[in-house]
Amino acid sequence: MRVVVPFALSSLLLASLAPVLAQEQRSTLADQQEVAVTIYNENLALVKDVRKIPLQSGAQALAFRDVSARMRPETALLRSLTAPGALRVQEQNFDFDLLTPQKMLEKYVGRSVKVVRTNNATGQETVEQATVLSANNGVVLKIGDRIETGVPGRLVFDDVPANLRDRPTLVMSLNNTGAAQQSVELSYLTGGLAWRADYVVELNAADDALDVSGWVTLTNTSGAAYRNAKLQLVAGDVNQVAPEMAVRNRAVLMAAPAMAKADVGMAEESLLEYHLYTLDRPTTIAENQTKQVALLAASGVPARKELLLQGADYYYQGATGDLGKQLKVGVFLEFDNKESARLGMPLPKGVVRVYKKDSAGNAQFVGEDRIDHTPRNEKVRLKLGNAFDVTADKKQTDFKRLPNVGKYGFVSESAYEIVLKNAKKEAVTVTVQEPIPGDWQMLNASQAHTKASSSTASWKVTVPAEGKTVLSYRVQVRY
Repeated sequence: MRVVVPFALSSLLLASLAPVLAQEQRSTLADQQEVAVTIYNENLALVKDVRKIPLQSGAQALAFRDVSARMRPETALLRSLTAPGALRVQEQNFDFDLLTPQKMLEKYVGRSVKVVRTNNATGQETVEQATVLSANNGVVLKIGDRIETGVPGRLVFDDVPANLRDRPTLVMSLNNTGAAQQSVELSYLTGGLAWRADYVVELNAADDALDVSGWVTLTNTSGAAYRNAKLQLVAGDVNQVAPEMAVRNRAVLMAAPAMAKADVGMAEESLLEYHLYTLDRPTTIAENQTKQVALLAASGVPARKELLLQGADYYYQGATGDLGKQLKVGVFLEFDNKESARLGMPLPKGVVRVYKKDSAGNAQFVGEDRIDHTPRNEKVRLKLGNAFDVTADKKQTDFKRLPNVGKYGFVSESAYEIVLKNAKKEAVTVTVQEPIPGDWQMLNASQAHTKASSSTASWKVTVPAEGKTVLSYRVQVRY
């Protein structure tokens, strides 16, 4: 067979494939009856591709086209659904080196090609024999007794290398003892399919309730399309054996669509120690596409806003003096993932973005945070940022080292003053948390504290509108 290739025109290469592969039984997406895709969190998916294929009796080669280019071929399993046990796969080859003019040249390094030149004035063609010396960052040809770089004309190749395909293809040598036409299922694991959860929260004016929409963002860079697929998602940390070779990354070519009102269609169930989400309708996952599917929607979820001043334990171990002026006070938002709070669905890990309407009714972005997998009846806590109008000044007012007592090698007594200031026109409550090391005892304080944990003292301090509140305390530390 003679293949004539203008170097920039790959369509002639694709047309030449048919006679090369005529001896194979080929299956394309036209044979596909259904496809199911289960996507895991860590760039892993299970594909089940069911096709109706005519088969010969006995030994034959089946070219299963349009599979994922990121397939893990060692996981591929072909079985007959209409005649179980009728197919026995003896050998399989995964051809993911796709046919292009450049790939043709690479495969022909060290081999002969013909160079066809056309005289622009007369239209006459001349043909020369050439040897491809290199196809790395350009072409190097030996033509007679000279060396030329670049492509001086059209190249004519003798044939198409058998392992070059226009689409990713799994070629299987199999033996058929069943019917001439069967429904078969090819299942395999693949990379290039990933999903993540994104959440949109709108906080009400009083900061005590919120509406939440959950979205699944799917990204397909697997090199294949999945038409009208049954989609399932697994949330959880599934263990995988680390690959010996890194898989190359590919760019996402399509941006996610703008978010609209969630039309929830995900059913959830337990799967081993994970959670499985099933879309209630088929969906098409196009090649090189990012798309979003509604996961959940809830409104009127009770919420709690907290202003938090978080301390450190280092200044309980020595004299430190001034600890900071206009210290930042963190802004946190909490809500319960419970049915009684209008939620109660296992939440896959993802990013939560929070919005709040301004005086004109326009939703404004007020912060985001990342959550881990969150089971039912657990609390969701988000850090939105730092308060603008609420600040703190902190200093150590006294420190003295005391004689060691018993088993303790370090005993100290220190005092602190925290001035909380509020520039807002309404009063606020600030939670002050101080991590105190060792065995500690609060000797006195201007306000009562709670022992949040064995190493944390906590205060709820009310700061008046456009005013300030001073919190002072003395503590003894032993360790």
